[in-house]
Amino acid sequence: MNPRNTLPLLLGLLLLLSLLTGCGTEPSPSAGDAPPADSAAPAAEEPASGAAALGSLASFTAGTLDGETFTQEDIAAKDATVVNFWSTTCGPCIAELPDLAAFAGALPDNVQVITVCLDGSGNEERAAEILEEAGFEGPTLISGDGDLLDLSRNLMYTPTTVFADSGGTLRGEAVIGGREDLSGTFLEAVNQALADSGKEAVSLATS
Repeated sequence: MNPRNTLPLLLGLLLLLSLLTGCGTEPSPSAGDAPPADSAAPAAEEPASGAAALGSLASFTAGTLDGETFTQEDIAAKDATVVNFWSTTCGPCIAELPDLAAFAGALPDNVQVITVCLDGSGNEERAAEILEEAGFEGPTLISGDGDLLDLSRNLMYTPTTVFADSGGTLRGEAVIGGREDLSGTFLEAVNQALADSGKEAVSLATS
């Protein structure tokens, strides 16, 4: 099977679960049991915490809603990237998209916002309609492999938003569910990601 086709298939299964449980999905099964402890083995590294526990975006290739390709190189081109996971059947996801669009439009050029529409493959027309109504003009991914596929497997709820540095490392905490003050919450998370990478904080443009 083409690895780029595996994300829509997986996300279709996640979507089916979300229809049964609202905007939540069941956690993916573990890859296997840990090996027996070995006193001669080196000490284990500290487990990842926060959003980093979900994975990273250091290596992947994705297809966008408008037929383009988006990869880790597009992540590397910015100091920080906001990644919002949503679906066309998730009411809270759709409700926050206009605020997400406004936030994206007020950011400086070194920070970008992208979305991942979990059921976008096969529902491109509906996804495009929702995004147009919300005024969101950034990239929306609908298929992918590598780290994007792994990250999608680890999501439990939509909407979920994560914040990546230029290396694709997820910083801080994932934002799960809608936020009354989306811009304030997301700006704080972006600036934490920038600070963790040794970058200067940003502010939003005012109209």
